[in-house]
Amino acid sequence: MVITPKFFMTIDILQLQKTATQVRRDIVRMVTLANSGHPGGSMSSADILTALYFSVMHHDPARWTRDGKGQDMFILSAGHLTPVYYSVLARCGYFPVSELATFRKMGSRLQGHPSVRKGLPGITQASGSLGQGVSVAAGLALAKRMDGDPNRVFFLCGDGESEEGQIWEGAAFAAHHGLSNLIGITDWNGQQIDGTVDSVSGGGDLRAKWEAFGWSTLVADGHDMAAVLEAFAQAESLRSAGKPVMILFRTDMGHGVDFMAGTCKWHGKAPSAEQCENAMQQLEETLGDF
Repeated sequence: MVITPKFFMTIDILQLQKTATQVRRDIVRMVTLANSGHPGGSMSSADILTALYFSVMHHDPARWTRDGKGQDMFILSAGHLTPVYYSVLARCGYFPVSELATFRKMGSRLQGHPSVRKGLPGITQASGSLGQGVSVAAGLALAKRMDGDPNRVFFLCGDGESEEGQIWEGAAFAAHHGLSNLIGITDWNGQQIDGTVDSVSGGGDLRAKWEAFGWSTLVADGHDMAAVLEAFAQAESLRSAGKPVMILFRTDMGHGVDFMAGTCKWHGKAPSAEQCENAMQQLEETLGDF
């Protein structure tokens, strides 16, 4: 099913768009300051995670606990995308925005991949060994159902990551148990570290694959905020079918900065100071930089 955007309140859409732009500024600045990190996929998934955390998920940073009781939960399966993850968490109030400046620094809570060792609020599971997030999220969703918790579990994986066999083991498990409280998100940008997904191993038709594994499946534009919100709304309505739901968001790696967009070269590369300044000129400051 392909999502066609419907009408949402303009002010909500505009605010989400502005927040996503600020998140992209944070991503570029964090990676530049650290001279390390993964900006490409972080930029492509910025609209999706902004919509998820600021509009879709039922969560309260002030009451957050790692067990997730009474709230929606999120697992970042593509664990290298911490720049976007940390920015969204900080902008939501899980920890001070100023702490973004410590990204990948020695002793920082903001490690290159999510870590629970230092108790960073908002991080439920250490991740980054690609392919494991679906299994973790499915386990959490099953636990919520067993506990009588009506809240949902979301996870984000990549299309390159979907070459991992464990993705599909987790998918089969979730469908077998009818985990309708599980909503998956794929950042379908067509790129991975060594080139396009199709040239590396051939990702194929992800929509057909997820449907074959027993999931309700949607396809949407991951850079159209109205389409993103509508996709999440459609996913919620599909839960009545008793299946887990996968939303495949068509995106552009490096989206928002012209020299980063549409190429695998920025999968794990830090911009220079000059390139960072160029990017800042393209991305309007909306919430105040860290």
